[in-house]
Amino acid sequence: MRFNRSDAPWRLKLAAIAGLLFLHLPLVLIFLYAFTTEEKSYQFPPPGYTLKWFAVVWERQDIWDAFMLSFKIACIATGAAIVLGTLAAAAVARTRFFGREAVSLLIILPIALPGVVTGIALRSAFDIASIPFSFWTIVLGHATFCVVVVYNNAVARLRRTSPSLLEASLDLGANSFQTFRHVLLPNLATALLAGGMLAFALSFDEVIVTTFTAGQQDTLPIWMLSELVRPRQRPVTNVVAVFVVIVTFLPILLAYYFTRGSETIAGQGK
Repeated sequence: MRFNRSDAPWRLKLAAIAGLLFLHLPLVLIFLYAFTTEEKSYQFPPPGYTLKWFAVVWERQDIWDAFMLSFKIACIATGAAIVLGTLAAAAVARTRFFGREAVSLLIILPIALPGVVTGIALRSAFDIASIPFSFWTIVLGHATFCVVVVYNNAVARLRRTSPSLLEASLDLGANSFQTFRHVLLPNLATALLAGGMLAFALSFDEVIVTTFTAGQQDTLPIWMLSELVRPRQRPVTNVVAVFVVIVTFLPILLAYYFTRGSETIAGQGK
């Protein structure tokens, strides 16, 4: 018997709607209070609406400094994750060796562990190695979980790509680099692009691992966290939060767009 989505019980539909509201209503409130005329409280409904806080944020140099730091870290961590994640995925998906599953588990582990555990482990490692906290320690911390996102996308795509495509390319006279460039890379392109976008979004708004690896530097999420304890100009924090939501939502949306329908891979089932 085939299940029809329209036959779902009304209680299940109601529970789904309630869950979505629970998850997304706070985001709506953040957007709402970014326009409020009240500086100190979150009275509902807001007493008035203004664009004043957007102008205040635009003129705050500390916000721009935190944004540029987060942007640079996210770009470098994403680039490193694409290279390392792709190489790891190729090794795991295309070769057979002792301990392959253990290696795969170790690669995935940083994103499976709580952020506090990862942060403490990284901080301890940097202390033991006498590495001073800097821009690069944040990049290394972010790269640990960004690699996992790219790896998962790449290894799934490699496992669904028929090996006969690569064999046919080599049989027709192409060398390894030509096969990678003209056959394998086009099949991996959307998976790598989606993985990179997700990695960028995760890195840009990361808080916990950054707290343990940043030292005295303030990324944009760390700046927001410190601003929450201030009693004045709370709408400024909401405006920055709106901006972070947009910056992180767009890559996730594009990643979904590029990976939808990816179950049909060239060479599969032929």
